[in-house]
Amino acid sequence: MPVLSYNEKDFLLDGKPYTIISGAIHYFRVVPEYWEDRLLKLKACGFNTVETYTCWNLHERREGEFDFSGILDIERFISIAESLDLNVIIRPGPYICAEWEFGGLPSWLLKYENLTLRCDDELFYEKVTPYYRELFARIRPHLSTNGGRVFMMQVENEYGSYGDDKTYLQKTKKIFEENGIDCLLFTSDGTNPSMLSGGTLPELLAVANFGSAPADKLAKLHAFKPNQPLMCGEFWCGWFSHWYEEGHTHKPEAIAAMLDEFFEANGSFNFYMFHGGTNFGFTNGANHMGGTYQPTITSYDYCAPLSEAGDMTATYDAVKKSIEKNTGVKAPDIEVHDTEKAAYGEVTLGESANLLDNLTSISTPVHTVAPATMEQLDQNFGYILYSSVINGPIEEQELEFTQLHDRAHIFLDGKLVGLRERSRRRDSVQIPLGMGESVRIDILVENMGRVNYGPKLLDRKGIVGGIRIGSRFHFGWDNYSLPMEDLSGLVWTPATPAEVPTFYKGSLNIKGAPADTFVKLSGFEKGFITINGFNLGRFYNSAGPQKTLYVPAPILREGENEIIVFESDRCVEPKIEFLDTPEIL
Repeated sequence: MPVLSYNEKDFLLDGKPYTIISGAIHYFRVVPEYWEDRLLKLKACGFNTVETYTCWNLHERREGEFDFSGILDIERFISIAESLDLNVIIRPGPYICAEWEFGGLPSWLLKYENLTLRCDDELFYEKVTPYYRELFARIRPHLSTNGGRVFMMQVENEYGSYGDDKTYLQKTKKIFEENGIDCLLFTSDGTNPSMLSGGTLPELLAVANFGSAPADKLAKLHAFKPNQPLMCGEFWCGWFSHWYEEGHTHKPEAIAAMLDEFFEANGSFNFYMFHGGTNFGFTNGANHMGGTYQPTITSYDYCAPLSEAGDMTATYDAVKKSIEKNTGVKAPDIEVHDTEKAAYGEVTLGESANLLDNLTSISTPVHTVAPATMEQLDQNFGYILYSSVINGPIEEQELEFTQLHDRAHIFLDGKLVGLRERSRRRDSVQIPLGMGESVRIDILVENMGRVNYGPKLLDRKGIVGGIRIGSRFHFGWDNYSLPMEDLSGLVWTPATPAEVPTFYKGSLNIKGAPADTFVKLSGFEKGFITINGFNLGRFYNSAGPQKTLYVPAPILREGENEIIVFESDRCVEPKIEFLDTPEIL
């Protein structure tokens, strides 16, 4: 297969000038049954390359245990791209940002108090090397140098936005080389001088990431590194959304006009994103800017040419026309179409299970003196509940947390007495007890997404530090890990609306072949939903902007489909509705 190289002006594919027209599709954000559909649409739009990150935190959820199956089968994803004559760019981190939980780093790294992330730290190398070995063994046969279509791979990711340890970058590159990764290697960073100086290596191609003014930004890259071709590693055609914010929009004609600038400057580009997909389960990341914690929503639509559900948008059409105009080559005549959508209507969830009543059915407590973090309990995602008994006498004093990451419901003797949310809400909870009195305290904490970018990257979850009553720390806690993966132990009763954390169960009956759909949970407030055991992701109705969750047809089946909704705040009516169009404000 053709091998990619470059001279001071052009990329060269087997020695001939070549423009990389790439689009990002993350295999781990799209159900595998739709990989071919999305890649076909990429090719039909005139693109010649697909780019993807890899997600260390899912491939190695538990240290030393690797998973490359199902939605994580990167070899299958690459093979489909190869079958469609698409070139492939792989960005294996180890850190990927991507608005993905902890920037793709596995949470178990945070168990190691002496480990320093993303620098010349021997313990960090010790942990990343086995992952790279497993990952690269699967990628290596697909390298262009071995007859495949993977012709570029990235070393680290936007490192200049985080650090300047060139020894770390060199040693990371060395792990690539030791594992036989001999295709074209590159780094990517923003165009600020500090980013380029911190994140690049003199011997590697440098590409720049930006979302506006291509001619100006490419000129800055050229000024920094003049003896190489120009490429945008992430052309941000849209943006992601946080809870509490309005959804982002853009004008397709503005995107097309910027593409014209790339071609005029002889610049290659990677569209970020071509198809965003979904942060299924609890995989969304978060930002922490200006002192405010900002978790990302479940949808990763990104205003991309393909919508979250894979539908071709007005941007898709505008981009296709720009590529055809500037290359003088008509896009391949491939039959592509949007997937079928169905409005299955309303479903009543007829059974419920109170979380506090079912704790020991779905979790085994671990007793510690101080409250443990999720990472100390080998827990990646989900919730954790802390339980203890406080004995009097205690004069009226306020309950305090050293650090709350990220959202807590506080119960005294099973009664909800307050809610706190990092950067957002702080209900006052007083605990007065007389002589001989005691109270059971339960604190349910949700991990709303580990920070994925910036100096706050080290983001342990749960109660970090300790729990006090006034100035006095309280010791002796039962810690219940609640990853919400195995709910088979729940004991169900007839459903009633509730204002305490509760599971609700029902079923959707589908006649004939299932179609894509969107679920709306108007009678609920905050939580997550699973269908046939597949966690679609979080909903948070009062926070917006997302009002529906995408349900891909492949997770559904003809006949009965089991639905479980976990509601942490309040259920007004245990009903949900399946629509044929999404609602994201």
